[in-house]
Amino acid sequence: MNTSNEILQLVNTFIDQQTYDRRPTSLYDPIKYVLSLGGKRIRPVLMLLAYNLYKDDPASILMPAIGLETYHNYTLLHDDLMDNADMRRGHDTVHKKWDANKAILSGDSMLVLAYQRMQQCDSRHLQAVLDVFTETALEIGEGQEYDMTFETRNDVTEAEYIEMIRLKTSVLLACAVKIGAILADAPENDIDNLYKFGEQLGLAFQLQDDLLDVYGDPKVFGKAIGGDITSNKKTYMLINAVNRANAQQRQELLRWITAKVFDREEKVKAVTELYDQIGIRQLCEEKIGYYFGQSRKYLDKVSVSNAAKQNLRQYMDELLHRNK
Repeated sequence: MNTSNEILQLVNTFIDQQTYDRRPTSLYDPIKYVLSLGGKRIRPVLMLLAYNLYKDDPASILMPAIGLETYHNYTLLHDDLMDNADMRRGHDTVHKKWDANKAILSGDSMLVLAYQRMQQCDSRHLQAVLDVFTETALEIGEGQEYDMTFETRNDVTEAEYIEMIRLKTSVLLACAVKIGAILADAPENDIDNLYKFGEQLGLAFQLQDDLLDVYGDPKVFGKAIGGDITSNKKTYMLINAVNRANAQQRQELLRWITAKVFDREEKVKAVTELYDQIGIRQLCEEKIGYYFGQSRKYLDKVSVSNAAKQNLRQYMDELLHRNK
């Protein structure tokens, strides 16, 4: 069995070994740039850890694993453009380093490249793998659309938000472990439970991002904090702050949400102070703990030994205590 660190090293080395021989090189330079920025590589690591529950040769599925990472980075490239974000992982975003047209076109090429890499798996499993991957890609687009439309609404419910992040974020983690299990010939019940495990883990992961965007260290987090606040993202934190605020606090929140002109630092500071007063940080941390607990329950149902699950459980703990 491979540890998550060993698998991460396999993934990073394999990504670095990929060549881009097509022309024009200017189309592929942003792709190489984005994939060279590193990151946690959570999706390919989860795919390989799930595969490793049943088989001892995770290196044999590295190409579809980095296909998933390529797809994930394609979504980030376009998300950054839609959010007008300047920084990603401590570096300029593609539209900042090049321009918007480059971000769109190179991003589109990344999507095609992701499919090309994903299909380089055992032909016995190709249809099942592509079915899961395609359904997931459609769901992620749906989640992104919800996320954008929520920006102009002030009546988004917590349930709507959880469904949005399930689609936008957690289904890709669920897809990762499911494809790993499919390629390892896992039993159907295990495949189902691993998908649910990844889905619950993804919900916890996204709520952590919400929390870190407000309370994280920018030097560790890799980008300026407060982006969700300045763009009025309807996060779990903002939704619950509005719902739990007293009349005075709600009036102040709505004043900042509806303000057309404001000082960024002042807004972030003011809204964060309101979160502190209302107890939103603790509420979010409790919800994160709940979803991590649910993910553990589904992993417990998987019919392999506890020893075989050890590396996956350890990786979960690392995600639970992450600070970026």
